[in-house]
Amino acid sequence: MAKLWSGRFEKEASRLLDEFNASLPFDKELFREDIEGSIAHAKMLAKQGILSNQERDSIIEGLKRIEKEIESGDFTWDISDEDIHMAIEKRLTQLIGDAGKKLHTARSRNDQVATDFRLYVQKQNQEFMGQLKNLIAIFVDIAKEHKETLLPGMTHLQHAQPISFAYHMLAYASMFKRDYERFRSSYERNNVSPLGCAALAGTPHNIDREFTAKELGFYAPTINCLDTVSDRDFALEILFNIATMMMHISRLAEELILWSSYEFKFITISDEYATGSSIMPQKKNPDVPELLRAKTGRAYGNLMSLLTVMKGLPLAYNKDMQEDKEGVFDSVKHAKLSLAILQKVLKTMHINRDKMAEAAKVGHLSATDLADYLVEKVGIPFREAHFITGKAVALAEKLGKDISELSFEELKTIDSRIKPDVVHYLDLQNSMNARNSFGGTSTNQVQQQIEYFEKFLRKAP
Repeated sequence: MAKLWSGRFEKEASRLLDEFNASLPFDKELFREDIEGSIAHAKMLAKQGILSNQERDSIIEGLKRIEKEIESGDFTWDISDEDIHMAIEKRLTQLIGDAGKKLHTARSRNDQVATDFRLYVQKQNQEFMGQLKNLIAIFVDIAKEHKETLLPGMTHLQHAQPISFAYHMLAYASMFKRDYERFRSSYERNNVSPLGCAALAGTPHNIDREFTAKELGFYAPTINCLDTVSDRDFALEILFNIATMMMHISRLAEELILWSSYEFKFITISDEYATGSSIMPQKKNPDVPELLRAKTGRAYGNLMSLLTVMKGLPLAYNKDMQEDKEGVFDSVKHAKLSLAILQKVLKTMHINRDKMAEAAKVGHLSATDLADYLVEKVGIPFREAHFITGKAVALAEKLGKDISELSFEELKTIDSRIKPDVVHYLDLQNSMNARNSFGGTSTNQVQQQIEYFEKFLRKAP
């Protein structure tokens, strides 16, 4: 069967051109969206009197049959059809005859692919929003159990100040909440319909773009057809959103890897989500977080690829834009899998409270509290307080203790102005709870953060 566009050509396309030019091997992923858009288009054409009701019904029946054929594996794919649009249209014409040839009235593959791809991306935006809410809920559940679990808070990967494990988990809840908001913002901004823009300048046919927009769940039709058929911002946005989310996942994965090592032993990853060594029988490898870390690079590559494709294109549609889909499909697939397995790892990991508390006694985490005590309670200028605290750290090192374990008598040898109540301020639990400013690590502030995220989870669409 001749190609649907071959009227002005005298020679058939070569097989090599078919292989190079075709997007069918990957854009068949969009078959549901293509059929959905075609059904809406057929309904609109009948509403406007461009198709008869009988032709509309025949087209819709044929499209639904094709959808079942594809889902069941009975559909015959032929690379000479070029893309999913031509493959479906050819099969529709085989099934219902000339009525199938009328479906393409008042549209082009340019607005058709823009509609299909946008529908796909919008569905993925919503799915990511749902997965991220589930992930945030897991962090909140962990936080509820660990408001009092001490953990060394770090800067430069060095022990800094005492925090709670709940507080650390809620930091990730904050990150992934921003990811949720990015996907939601992208959905809201891009929920407009390209259908009816035709090749680039609209159509002379009396169509109703508002009707097809509503049929497909869009808020409205796009405003400028020249921009619409060449716009892939929505695809770039989901790639950016995924890349940023994967960066957050990678940061968490790095900590899971560190925490599960013998050097930390803060957590134990479940056997269900760890692997062994082919030569060292004692090994339990954190392969899941390592792969999560690696897949972030894959997401970055897909984003950079599409940015590079789009950077020099004149208006409107160019064939270069056929390269817009595979990276999105790849990023979506691996990001979804990453979110799913990350949730399982977090739900099943064992949290070693004692090891965290033990680690909090290394590195003099309450040293800042001694300096603050000297400033607030004794009235010493901060620079002098900082110097005195340094001497206290040196004393603790000499005695083989943490600063939180120094007695009043030992501290008094450094400066006679120190009072017995200093011991209270150096206690690690008290140090953590002293940080009661908004957004801090105190138990009170952590409880407020938990309630904040619970409210977000209840209200977020």
